Amino acid sequence: MPADVARKSASLLFSESPRLTVSDTALQGRLDDLLDEHADRVLLEAAEVSAALGGVYLVAAWDAELGPRPLLTSVHADAALPEFRYGRMVAVTFWEELERTGATVLRRLERHERGRIEHGLYLGTPDNLGRAVPLTEHPTTATVVDSLGPSGAVETGIPQLTAAYWPNIGPNRVHRGSPLGRSDLQGPARDLCDALDETWSSWMRDIRLARARLIVPAGYLRDRGPGLGAAFDEDREVWATLDIPPTETGAGITMNQFAIRVDEHKATSDALVRQIVEAAGYSPSTFGLDGGPAATATEVEARAHDSMVTRKTKVRYASPALADITEALLQLDRALGFSTLTPERPAVAFGPAVAEDPTSTAQTLSLLAQAQAISTETKVRTVHPDWDADAVAAEVQRIHAETGQGMPDPVPAFVS
Repeated sequence: MPADVARKSASLLFSESPRLTVSDTALQGRLDDLLDEHADRVLLEAAEVSAALGGVYLVAAWDAELGPRPLLTSVHADAALPEFRYGRMVAVTFWEELERTGATVLRRLERHERGRIEHGLYLGTPDNLGRAVPLTEHPTTATVVDSLGPSGAVETGIPQLTAAYWPNIGPNRVHRGSPLGRSDLQGPARDLCDALDETWSSWMRDIRLARARLIVPAGYLRDRGPGLGAAFDEDREVWATLDIPPTETGAGITMNQFAIRVDEHKATSDALVRQIVEAAGYSPSTFGLDGGPAATATEVEARAHDSMVTRKTKVRYASPALADITEALLQLDRALGFSTLTPERPAVAFGPAVAEDPTSTAQTLSLLAQAQAISTETKVRTVHPDWDADAVAAEVQRIHAETGQGMPDPVPAFVS
């Protein structure tokens, strides 16, 4: 159930890829190249991790062997030690266990500060970081040795942090005052998940106990030999004659099968699932608990009101992190010599959680057109919300050319 909640959270947040836009056309093209299909997958997986762990880190990286471009990566919240100042992250250290041999553990540390990234390799124990060893001792860290500057760190050449913290939602109920986000399962939902686990365990136990069992007289058993006991072969079809009177009570084979409490377990399970979903901030209909006929996008959003509210809240937490890491990618792109464009902070826009039915959209636009309450440009923008101004203008011109309307005259200014 926790995995289902996290997956549904990510699906609601990224039902469509977010749109990040800048004012410069050339820079927008480069940004679209950087945020490709791979970046979309990173964001979708990061959203699921964030819902489960309470947060996730978006990290900018680069590797000349993979191409002349910075890369978007992510790190789970339980593999990072962040440092905050006035609620803003100023540094973060990521750690990774590379090898474990007996009581010896080799760990890699990667510390991100403004303008630099420090790398370290430590040999210690399961509960102790241990001593620093040369980066060349492991292939994972040996590749960054040539990139180290005079200070022993990788100089990024940009003033911005190359990592951004994406909190799932706030506030954190366990650590009050902490800038860390909270998991969707923090609080009563976790205990309810334990209860759901017990319910399903009891249900499966009923199924195991309810398997049909045969109770047979001792005379029906076949001796396996000295010290090996006796057994009854339920698959045997022909039996030797047994000296048992046919009228003797209890002499035959008796089948025993317990009842399976299906209705009781299902009712308990459904009630717990509903409570978990509501405690996590979602509507039961989002998880298919309230069935019904097919509905339009507006009706779906009305049924899933709580889910839509939670989604809008998560968008407010995700947008700054996406803008921060995207700006860092653009700055790195120029600092590393991959681009000559002047970077800028992008605007972040999330698409609708539920796509509107094309038939419903067409009917709405038709009614507005009959009432002369909508322009051709607005129609095109409604049908193609991801198009830029040039594409919209070109489509409007094509429509007017095909319909023979011509471009409308500008609206005259009012004269007092």
